[in-house]
Amino acid sequence: MTNFIKGLLRLRRGPWEMLATILIALGVFMLMQPFALVLFTYSFIVTLIGTVMFIIVSHFPE
Repeated sequence: MTNFIKGLLRLRRGPWEMLATILIALGVFMLMQPFALVLFTYSFIVTLIGTVMFIIVSHFPE
């Protein structure tokens, strides 16, 4: 866990890509769930933020 946090603080690609991927997956889950309208409402913006974050993070050093 500390390596993950250190990687985030050092702007390394691996941990930030994992965080962006989790955001994308969370957004897709929020889009497909039938329970809460609030989650559905914010699903597109969460997916969009994760996608833009992934594009930016892919230029970070390994």
